[in-house]
Amino acid sequence: MIDSRPQVAPHPTPGTPALAGGRPGALPASGEREGPAHPRIKSGEEGEGQPATAPGERTLSVVAADGALRLDRWFKRHYPALGHGHLEKLLRTGRIRVDGKRARASDRVAPGQAIRIPALEELAAPALQDARPTSPGDEAMLRDAVLHRDDAVIVLNKPPGLAVQGGSGTERHLDGMLDALRFGSVERPRLVHRLDKETSGVLVLARTAAAAAFLTRAFRDKTTRKIYWAIVVGLPESAQGRIDLPLAKLPGREGERVRADAEAGKRAVTYYRVVDSAGRKASWLALLPVTGRTHQLRAHCAALGTPILGDAKYGAAGAHLAGVPGAKRVHLHARSLALPHPSGGILQVTAPLPRHMRQSWEFFGFPADVADPFADLSP
Repeated sequence: MIDSRPQVAPHPTPGTPALAGGRPGALPASGEREGPAHPRIKSGEEGEGQPATAPGERTLSVVAADGALRLDRWFKRHYPALGHGHLEKLLRTGRIRVDGKRARASDRVAPGQAIRIPALEELAAPALQDARPTSPGDEAMLRDAVLHRDDAVIVLNKPPGLAVQGGSGTERHLDGMLDALRFGSVERPRLVHRLDKETSGVLVLARTAAAAAFLTRAFRDKTTRKIYWAIVVGLPESAQGRIDLPLAKLPGREGERVRADAEAGKRAVTYYRVVDSAGRKASWLALLPVTGRTHQLRAHCAALGTPILGDAKYGAAGAHLAGVPGAKRVHLHARSLALPHPSGGILQVTAPLPRHMRQSWEFFGFPADVADPFADLSP
């Protein structure tokens, strides 16, 4: 019988990437780069077995800057007006092909591949109906959330409750507001990683295609170092440890959700430290993810027996504490990030806590800040 309980090591174990010395260590790969670049029109023969070209159809070649993008992200970059649902329909009916073959939205493209697309008006028509200008309130909110800005990178302190990307039933999301963060640039900022809707904190945007490619590699190659802060209900048995618990996505109508699954799950590793506690009622955890699975920190904290405060999805009733301000809101915050900068050097950014978490910090008497809890973490 496979034991799906989390493996928690009380101390760092050998083989963990170095994290000390001011250099970013290994952290999660997450997100996809996106945003406009300029595809090159490919000339030459149609692929063998492809249907005859309809009027207005053309074939584009994937350029090096687009290599390793998911196909849906490729279309998001080059045809931002094309809605995801319409893209899926074009893929299902074979109107879009890659190297002459049918493809799926999740397939990844490679430099030199030929993408056959329908007439431009067919691609653009659906999104014109969905286009919504960013409201003055949202534009002001985003500009107030900027923690860092230079010619290549924008770093936001994402507010809780704002989805990063759209989906079923999600009309208001950061990806749809990025024009408000051009700051005079001809290029639209691009997402290079994600945060959960209810998670606040550091979120990186690329301002150019070259920066997007560089930053995406940094997240993919785990040369970033991100630390999260959370308040959890209860007190972990060990004051520090390493959680090694594979996670698998669960199908269903309740939105994204994961569960522990040693057989079918993907590797998921998180380091944690108890920074402070209010007896055994609640604890302040610092969390350092080595991998970047969906809901990894939320599922791992719940697996410890200490669900994140306010996280009913993974903690049910056990995630609430009566009398605590804002206790029904998720208390998970991407506090700091260190990552290589496209122009050289290391960019380090810290995000202040959102209002509901500041209130909880004050309620429990936790200090406003601490030194890096993982400064001594090394192989």
